[in-house]
Amino acid sequence: MWFWRGWRDVLKVEDINLTDWEFWRRPLADRHEAFKALRWEPSLIHFEEPDVVIVPRGPGYYALTRHADVVEASRRPQDFCSGRGATNIPDMPGDMHEYFGSMINMDDPRHAKIRRIVSRAFSPRMIQRFEDQVEAVAAQILDEVEAGGTGDFVADVAARLPLKIICDMMGIGAEHYRTVLDATNIILAGNDAEFVPAGDPEQVALALLGAGQTLKDIVEELGRQRRAEPADDLTSALVNANLDGESLTDQELGSFFILLVVAGNETTRNAIAHGLDLFTRHPEQRALLAEDFEGRVAGAVEEIVRYVSPVVWMRRTATRDTTLNEHEIKAGDKLVLYYWSANRDETVFAGADRFDILRDPNPHLGFGGPGPHFCLGAHLARREITVMFRELLTRLPGIRSGTPDRLESSFINGIKRLPYTF
Repeated sequence: MWFWRGWRDVLKVEDINLTDWEFWRRPLADRHEAFKALRWEPSLIHFEEPDVVIVPRGPGYYALTRHADVVEASRRPQDFCSGRGATNIPDMPGDMHEYFGSMINMDDPRHAKIRRIVSRAFSPRMIQRFEDQVEAVAAQILDEVEAGGTGDFVADVAARLPLKIICDMMGIGAEHYRTVLDATNIILAGNDAEFVPAGDPEQVALALLGAGQTLKDIVEELGRQRRAEPADDLTSALVNANLDGESLTDQELGSFFILLVVAGNETTRNAIAHGLDLFTRHPEQRALLAEDFEGRVAGAVEEIVRYVSPVVWMRRTATRDTTLNEHEIKAGDKLVLYYWSANRDETVFAGADRFDILRDPNPHLGFGGPGPHFCLGAHLARREITVMFRELLTRLPGIRSGTPDRLESSFINGIKRLPYTF
């Protein structure tokens, strides 16, 4: 465990421990300064792995904190694979990593198979239909806010939009919304004692498995119904898809749903919540957006995603001895790609710590780096964020947020609750 005391004067790279939960409890400014120090270190820094009861402790990992290193590792899947685990640093037993990550935790040819089937199911007509639905859902949410909400922006607005869009897309009924939301909160809880029994790794593992099974049960039952009686939804398209003789198994359908609902719900809701917080703390940026919303909203969305980086990191594993931007890498080495740090790289982003909706260019990695694992739902996420802020600034131009209640996690830059007034 380590602490800063007058940390700006005494911070040393050897004192930084990205594995220690105390690091992730530090104020945001402290953490950003630590990553800045890591970015300027010539060599890659090696860290011990978290101690997880259910698996032996692994050999540790290298932290990729520079934009160029994260990009290079992302675009070379043949050298830096995802199939040994992308969403966890320790090696999980059996296929547990695929259970929660689906395509994120696969390599070709399995990854290519699943992605082909899913991409075919996401037909242009279906995508357009749900993009159009975003506007109606956002308007309905704001109707209810104006009529009187709970005072928590996450519960009233940020969490509701992506949850309803994803559930409607899959054909999941409203009676399951709360269950789906609770399960995703557990899966991405990190070390937050509000959602998981922090300090007890065995109980945490059981909670994660239980939440995953809850989601799989919902979609697998729906899948059985849609095979017999197809409807106009994504589940029907997925379970009845047959591409060159390949189709999804129940296991693959369930794992894909966990990925879709977790990635599509949590990341979008956190971008919306962080967005309100940012526009409250930077009124000059809110004014810029309001002056020319349609001309500036695309840049605003990209800057929100860059600045907050809802997904903090992903892991890769070296498949052979190689080099990464002149760094020697051995077969089996684990690399953790810190998007949160790469998106503040001073060599790429001028004034990287400044929130600037006019930033151009903005080659952020908030939806993942280049390569086969770039976020499949990035376009829909951008659409949801755009529509929600159009509604907010048009109908509630005086909306302001209070102090965020942040999720204690090293993986998701989340906001649990956000008070607001208008």
